[in-house]
Amino acid sequence: MGPMSREHSLFALNRRRKGWRLKEPVLWGVPLAMVMVAGLLIASTQRQADYADWYHHWITAAVGVVIALVLARLPLLRLKPLLIPIYAITVISLVAVRLIGTTALGAQRWISIGGVHVQPSEFAKLSAILLLAAVLDRHPVERPVDLLRPLGIISIPWLLVFIQPDLGTSLVFGALLLTMLYWSGMPIEWLVLLLSPLATALLAGLFPWGLAAWIPLTMIIAYRSLPWKRVALALVMIVQSAAALVTPWMWMHGLQDYQRDRLVLFLAPAKDPLGGGYHLLQSTVGIGSGGLFGMGLLQGQLTKLRFIPEQHTDFIFSALGEETGFLGTLLVVIGFALLMGRLLQVAGQSRSDFESLVVIGVATMLMFQVVVNIFMTIGLGPVTGIPLPFMSYGRSAMVVNFLALGLCLSVSRRSKRSLNR
Repeated sequence: MGPMSREHSLFALNRRRKGWRLKEPVLWGVPLAMVMVAGLLIASTQRQADYADWYHHWITAAVGVVIALVLARLPLLRLKPLLIPIYAITVISLVAVRLIGTTALGAQRWISIGGVHVQPSEFAKLSAILLLAAVLDRHPVERPVDLLRPLGIISIPWLLVFIQPDLGTSLVFGALLLTMLYWSGMPIEWLVLLLSPLATALLAGLFPWGLAAWIPLTMIIAYRSLPWKRVALALVMIVQSAAALVTPWMWMHGLQDYQRDRLVLFLAPAKDPLGGGYHLLQSTVGIGSGGLFGMGLLQGQLTKLRFIPEQHTDFIFSALGEETGFLGTLLVVIGFALLMGRLLQVAGQSRSDFESLVVIGVATMLMFQVVVNIFMTIGLGPVTGIPLPFMSYGRSAMVVNFLALGLCLSVSRRSKRSLNR
């Protein structure tokens, strides 16, 4: 091979490599842009402090990018033999949180490893996605009894996270279960029945008269969609009645005092403007004060003066609204929409059901957190402690988000190879 042919082959190889990288500008560009902007916002929230979490935010993201690059080159199917050990490790770590965990802000959610606080619940979300995808790929839900496996996989980490207490993260597990069951082909009627106890509990607490219509409706759905009609009717009646009766006890004993306050004050934060409603009121004031164009990065008055406690974590979106205005928040929302749209495309083009389920699980994890966090900061939802992906400060969450991104990039790469053959 002569010099020219060698140079030509090297150029072609390099062009193919660059081509693959450029084929995913959304999966790479959107998260990295948000990380960079979030670093400036975090710096703005801590200008009066002696520490610099913005720097750690960028460093953690850099580590996450390296991990994502490695995972993007690894075929996802090779991870299958490791899924049960990975899941077991995360469950053990959640148990360890109860025994040797570090407490902060009234919750015991972290384990200190070499001076670094690790939040196992973040890693548990990803391990649950992987194992649930493998189980649904091998054992799709075709009979009601087939639900036992996915319910068991989700219930263990959900319970361990809920009792930390971490209501927000525990809700993510529920969203993962429902979405991945639907994507795997489970009948929509069964999903409604699976959700029905939660709906019954909400109706029992807020609109008891609604139970007169809701419970008969679920019984009709069960009769039409489940085998063993009489058994199904009896089971639905028992479960719905239990949900309605247990709701008052769960409200008083299943939730912490501050969790009950958050849910109540979401409806009327002005009742306690200096207490439980303070976060919501200050967040909406900050976002509203930004107007159309915002006050400029590092120029937000409420942000600089730290009127919102822990704004760099769950309430970073309020800093974004104050400093970049409506246009800045709109760009971020559009960015997340593009990211979710691309993930849905990757899930639809995947070479295997397992890979498709993993990607849809990642998309659900990210989208659920985005919607809940933004709704929370603009006053359309209660304060739940769910971070905004790639923007809220949190090293464990950042690493997990890039881990998940790397898995999706791996699926995208393999699906494109198959299309080019």
